[in-house]
Amino acid sequence: MHNTELKPDELFKNLPILETERIRLRPLSIRDASQVFEYACEPEVARFVTWEHHRSLSDSMHFLRLITQQYKNNIPSPWGIVYKEENKLIGTGGYHLWQKEHARAEFGYAISANYWNKGLMTEVLKEMIRFGFNVMELNRIEAKCYPENIASEKVMLKCGLKFEGISRECVFIKGKFRDLKQFSILKSEY
Repeated sequence: MHNTELKPDELFKNLPILETERIRLRPLSIRDASQVFEYACEPEVARFVTWEHHRSLSDSMHFLRLITQQYKNNIPSPWGIVYKEENKLIGTGGYHLWQKEHARAEFGYAISANYWNKGLMTEVLKEMIRFGFNVMELNRIEAKCYPENIASEKVMLKCGLKFEGISRECVFIKGKFRDLKQFSILKSEY
């Protein structure tokens, strides 16, 4: 579900609500701080992302202030992932690094460990991919993960992304250089 009146140049300023069978993707707000903290404080959730686990509610508030400012500036930013059955925010997912001139963008995501292995991220990614091709008018969607993040790799492959290779020591995260596996899907493959 999306608003067909949205123009690609205004998408993140007016981030639409998207729905799947079990998930609602909606813009984040400062009011989400306690629910963001609930999953972002889990060291196992932060293990495979670029950010450290949140140690206090103020870490989550800082994150949400950054995201809401990015919305105002129309900078690609994540949706909150709401598990509809519990009406609970359980993670974030969205686009960043949108290169309009190349019709290319990258997405990322994180979800509470309590909701792993339920097929929820597969639902989220399929909807984000649909949005990327149909609304953002992308030709190429990319995603990366640490080589040891097998669960994330499986989700990406299940959603039709193809493994392209490993970028060796391409990022400096949490005090060390890290390899990243690169995945992509093209509009012609969708």
